[in-house]
Amino acid sequence: MYRYNTGLSIIDNHFQGIHAASNILILTPPLSHAEHLAYMLARPMDGEWSIFLSTDERASDVVTTLKRLGADRHHIGVIDAITKCSVPTLSDTSRAKFVTSPMDLTGMGIKFSRMAEDMWKESVNADPGGPLPPPLRFCINSVSTLLMYSRLEVAYRFLHVITNRVKKLEGIGVYILNNESFDDKTLSTIKQLMTMIIEVKSVDVGMSMQWYFRIVGINGTTTQWVQYHMEDGQLVVDML
Repeated sequence: MYRYNTGLSIIDNHFQGIHAASNILILTPPLSHAEHLAYMLARPMDGEWSIFLSTDERASDVVTTLKRLGADRHHIGVIDAITKCSVPTLSDTSRAKFVTSPMDLTGMGIKFSRMAEDMWKESVNADPGGPLPPPLRFCINSVSTLLMYSRLEVAYRFLHVITNRVKKLEGIGVYILNNESFDDKTLSTIKQLMTMIIEVKSVDVGMSMQWYFRIVGINGTTTQWVQYHMEDGQLVVDML
């Protein structure tokens, strides 16, 4: 089965990447740059495709960040849940689709399915063709915003459908959740849908903050804490 490389040595070297049909929850405090960690995991490598559901950033900003990471723009699709409320005349394209607000979970689900189907067809018809099924990465930034607009039960049903679709497509899903804004019941409910967890923590060292992450759930193990920092607008993981 296909394995997804991430560019993070703690995953790629130690675990030979991420197994297909995996869903990954990033539990993070605010202002920790965890969205950049998510984009590193979800950006498409050669021959892969990625879909981003953005409730926190405009589609153009998502694409700019991914291009800075070296991703192929033509293999990126964005479902934008914020821009259309201020620009209602926006129309969908093959790589950018819009819903009116983060409350429109039904619209998000439909547009995810359409975009994934279009990418599948394009990959199958490509010359030369890539691996089958076409490797697909998916990212929601963020689940926290979905929970702000919808009851837990409603958001859970939506995520249950999405995570199952990711599994059936043999892709990987990456989901960001602020662990300081929701109670233990909410966190444990969302965790039930996930294959593995990435925990992020921040440490106050006086005049600045330090950020760390660790991985829970690959092969039943928990990794050590790994430090990262921002450099020229990009996330850099310190060497182990």
